[in-house]
Order: sequence, then C-alpha cells, then structure tokens
Amino acid sequence: MSAAAWERTLNVRTADETHALAAGLGAQLRTGDLLVLTGELGAGKTTFTQGLGEGLGVRAGIISPTFVLVRIHPNLPDGPRPGGPDLVHVDAYRLGSASEIDDIDLENTMDSAVTVVEWGRGRVEHLSDSRLEVDLLRSLGGGIHSTEAHATEKTHQVEAAEDPEVLDFDTDDDDEPRTIVIRGFGPRWMDPPALPAPARNDTLPHPLEEN
Repeated sequence: MSAAAWERTLNVRTADETHALAAGLGAQLRTGDLLVLTGELGAGKTTFTQGLGEGLGVRAGIISPTFVLVRIHPNLPDGPRPGGPDLVHVDAYRLGSASEIDDIDLENTMDSAVTVVEWGRGRVEHLSDSRLEVDLLRSLGGGIHSTEAHATEKTHQVEAAEDPEVLDFDTDDDDEPRTIVIRGFGPRWMDPPALPAPARNDTLPHPLEEN
C-alpha cells in the first residue's frame, strides 16, 4: 500500500467546528472522490459527513447508514452547487472484505458521486487510485480506544439499530475536543485541500489548531 502524500492534524473543540471544517472540505470535492472515515462511536463521523453534505450542496438529513449499509443523498438543483455530485454514504462495518464491498455496486455510483465510507479502511482502497483518509479521535473517555473496543461499541450500535424500541442511537453530536487527522493518497491528492479555520474568538484561543 502506498504511503500518504501528506498528512494534516487539526484540533477542534465542538461539533459545530467539526461540521464547519467538513463543509469547507466538501466544497472542494468533486465527482469520483473517495473518503474513508475512521473513528469510534461518538467521534463525529456523522457530524463530519453532514458537513461534507452541506459543502457539496446535497439534500439534508444525513444520518448514519448503519442498518441500511448505503444511503444516497442527491445533489440539490437549487442548492449551492447545482449539477454537482451526489453523496453516497456507506457503513462498511458489516462488510468483511473488498469482495463484499463489490457486491453493493459502489463502482456504479463513483462516476456521479462523492463516496464516503465509514469503517472502510482495508476494504475500499481498490475503488479508486486516490482517496482521503479521515481519522476522528476523541480526547475524552480515556484517550483513543483500541480497535477491539471500537468493534464492540459498533456491535452494540448495530444491535440497537435492529431493536424497534431504540429510536436514536447516534451520539456524534457531543461537544468535546477532537483531533482530526486527514491524509491524501494518489494523484488527485498530491497537494492538500485548503481547510478553513472557524472564525476567531478574541476572548478564547483559536478554535482550530494544526499540529
């Protein structure tokens, strides 16, 4: 596997800052782009994807696709980017291999959409010669959890999704500090995108800091 062309590490303090960062990135994405999101429950994956959707100008209402595996959010003709790409949002947790990814026919939407895959590392790299990897890390709760802990939490989420008594199992909106690591791979991402910082508050430290 080829090494990343670059890596940026940014610190955000709130869900709104996560959303704003992703919206700035989303405004620069184009048809065929592939993003792979990694992070424990509550790390901000859904919030980040909602921001991407805003920047892309797709239909609102983005939620985790845990139970349905794939959700397609169409571009809005009267939105900020009419004629732009749709957003395909995938949860690959229950897909154990690249061949199972192929079974859901993402190749058929890559030429008309930006594809965002949660839990996709090691499963979706064959879909494109270029990609962005986005790691969302919570700073609370004892630091970064292990992969096994992530999987256990995800299993609980899947079980909740299958329980009709559970109506809301998304915890991505908590306001707490997070670290967001973005890496670029392939010819499309030889150079990093411009990532805007939130507006400065003169009474507080700058809310978005790059390490």
